[in-house]
Amino acid sequence: MSTSVYFAHGKESGPWGYKVTALAERARRRGLAVESPDFRFTYNADERVRYLLSLNPPMGNTLVLVGSSMGGYVTTVASRTLNPLGLFLIAPALLMPGYQVDTPPRANLVEIVHGWADDVIPIEHSWRFAQQHRARLHVLDGDHTLNAHLPLLERLFETFLDELQL
Repeated sequence: MSTSVYFAHGKESGPWGYKVTALAERARRRGLAVESPDFRFTYNADERVRYLLSLNPPMGNTLVLVGSSMGGYVTTVASRTLNPLGLFLIAPALLMPGYQVDTPPRANLVEIVHGWADDVIPIEHSWRFAQQHRARLHVLDGDHTLNAHLPLLERLFETFLDELQL
């Protein structure tokens, strides 16, 4: 069975923004199936989690979850049910009002990338989350979108997939 990569975009972005498109191409080159659901029908993060779970993504070692901003919260919460092989979070909306994760993520490898100059989600939130859950944390000299660092983000994602042996 082929491994699938499911992307969850941020609150005000769409399913095929710059980051998702670039990272999805990296996954496809490895023969991985790619899904990027459209969550724009709601701004409610928990409703997005329920929607992702309703899509019945594969579970366990045949799934990688990637979430950006609010999508980071969505994939982290969904990981408790889906138990993915890996969880790759980009400037995740964690530890903020309305975005509390009560239980640790469940994945073999959890990796976070965040920007020092993020004015939407404080870097301290990713720092605390990474420390609490022993996740790998990369901090780049960038803003919330990290679009200016897309080539580095792609390399980090490639290394993440390499470590998962995908």
